[in-house]
Amino acid sequence: MRVGVLGTGIVGRTLATKLVSLGHDVMMGSRQAGNEAAVAWAESAGQLAGHGTFAEAAGFGELVVNATAGSASIDALVSAEAENLAGKVLLDVANPLDFSGGMPPTLTVCNTSSVGEQIQGTFPEARVVKSLNTVNADVMVDPSIVPGSHNIFVAGNDAAAKETVRELLVGFGWPEADIIDLGGIEAARGVEMFLPLWLRLYSAAGTAHLNVKVVSQ
Repeated sequence: MRVGVLGTGIVGRTLATKLVSLGHDVMMGSRQAGNEAAVAWAESAGQLAGHGTFAEAAGFGELVVNATAGSASIDALVSAEAENLAGKVLLDVANPLDFSGGMPPTLTVCNTSSVGEQIQGTFPEARVVKSLNTVNADVMVDPSIVPGSHNIFVAGNDAAAKETVRELLVGFGWPEADIIDLGGIEAARGVEMFLPLWLRLYSAAGTAHLNVKVVSQ
């Protein structure tokens, strides 16, 4: 599968590297052509790796991953151009964290909306699925780092798009039984608002290699 990964940070590079290792053709997108991080990643990742602008990566991908900062995601996706997103599964892993006031960060959007919902509303022809934003980048692509069974979530309005993302998660190593479908894209509010708690857990545990397990009777 051809995948466009938008974002050159640690999350984007980690996801893109894993996708290449699984045999996918991946183009990393950035705001400007020739981005130093994207070029370096493509050179190190092998023949299945390429780089380009946000628009080029979105146009290249059959599936598009939004790994940009949540506060900048809409602008980045506007640069990617709506026609390059129309009809495609758009996996949104972004979090609306605002570090301008120092630590701990606040959320740029919460309670009545979310980054996932804003993306779906701005690009109604895209098939947005929120997932993977509740764990560290390493755990996203290798859940075995955290011992035992633990959960990852998906949310979106398109059942077929969620199934595509579910298959991708299984390819990353997430057992089917540990993937929880939370329903429509409005559920992105909950998983994005989990981040302040995740940061406290990170501080308490002294490691980012952690996750939660949902248990019920």
